[in-house]
Amino acid sequence: MTPRTATIVRTHTILVLLAGSTLMSTLGCQAARERREARAEAKRQKQTQTEWMNDQSINQSSNQTSKQGGTPTQPTRDTQDDSPMVYEEVGPKPTRVIDTRPTRQARTPSSVDLIEPKTNPRFKPKNREERSFASAVEFRTNGDLVAALAELERAIAINPRFTRAFVEAGDIYMEMAKFDLAERQYAAAVRAEPRNFIAQYRHAVVLHQIGQLDESKRAYLRALSIRPADFNANLGVSIVQLEMGKAEQALPYAQRAVRNDGTSGQARLQLANVLAALDQHADAVIEYQQAAELIDAPTAGLLLNMSESLNQLNRYAEMVGALEQLVRIKPTAIAYERLGSGQFRLKSYDESLAAFKTASDYDDKHYPALNGIAVCELNNYLWSGKADGPARERAIAAMRSSLRIERKQPKIVELLRRYSKPSSQEIAGS
Repeated sequence: MTPRTATIVRTHTILVLLAGSTLMSTLGCQAARERREARAEAKRQKQTQTEWMNDQSINQSSNQTSKQGGTPTQPTRDTQDDSPMVYEEVGPKPTRVIDTRPTRQARTPSSVDLIEPKTNPRFKPKNREERSFASAVEFRTNGDLVAALAELERAIAINPRFTRAFVEAGDIYMEMAKFDLAERQYAAAVRAEPRNFIAQYRHAVVLHQIGQLDESKRAYLRALSIRPADFNANLGVSIVQLEMGKAEQALPYAQRAVRNDGTSGQARLQLANVLAALDQHADAVIEYQQAAELIDAPTAGLLLNMSESLNQLNRYAEMVGALEQLVRIKPTAIAYERLGSGQFRLKSYDESLAAFKTASDYDDKHYPALNGIAVCELNNYLWSGKADGPARERAIAAMRSSLRIERKQPKIVELLRRYSKPSSQEIAGS
């Protein structure tokens, strides 16, 4: 081994020994420190146990209370101020659990047209107006509407901007079919709180009920500015727009209502009515058929409107089928008159004449039925080679009766002029 190599080896050995001695010293110090801390902790635990044992006689009653009541009650902040009323649920707050099972509401389509008020909410009244409101809700639940209104008047006198009281009063007047009074209450609720969706929506509904269509439309649109996707508000404004003759404006709201709840027969029916008004009868028939499947029993309006769209598509057999179902559930002059029209187009002339006569029996002022009778009788007259004079006379009598009801019928006037006199064949036969 060279002197240089021996020097390097010695130096390396010294470094290793120094590192080992330093590590041992560090470990020794650390072990000593841990032993000291363990002895101190044991001493503290013994002292704490001694103090706890000494305090048992003093804290026994409070410990028993803690065992019976569970966790101590958290202090609450006094909220007696002029801020809007906040409902406080009685009892502890429930744990939030996500339930993946379908609810009853999800399983069956909703048949409620309007948003119903929450009856008898459980909350702790904090002031006089809230106590009056709680009493009003209780009276309404028990059927005493007069007493409920008196309590609501008292609450509003205390707080003239008590939105919930105005809405509750409006709901009661709606229940009593006093729509003008209900409109006043909802209007007051809207003035008190313009961004309250329930107030705006209920105001739109009652305005529609009393025939103020333009104001109703505006109120629905204000409600939608708060909740753009609300099903009832979209459906309501679509109905109002269609009644105002604005089918194009009604269409997007009807489509949105169907997107929000495709299982609603009412929404499908409204969309079908809008499409029919836009002369999109093929699409309208599809929506009518889907609505008929979703509604427990097809309504008279659905069957009548669907039959008219089928008529426009020249699908007369289906038209007659719908109308035959209609006259079974709700026989009217219009239903029988439309049935006679469909049967005439299917060349079932005897059945057509019978349907027109039945329509006239239901309403002798329904002049389209009289026109149908006249056309059927003229058809019999022509098929006889213009020899059946009595058929022509019955047709003339029906047309004259129709014109006495509605004079502006140029086609009927022309037919009356053409066939008012007997033909040569009729004269020869007589």
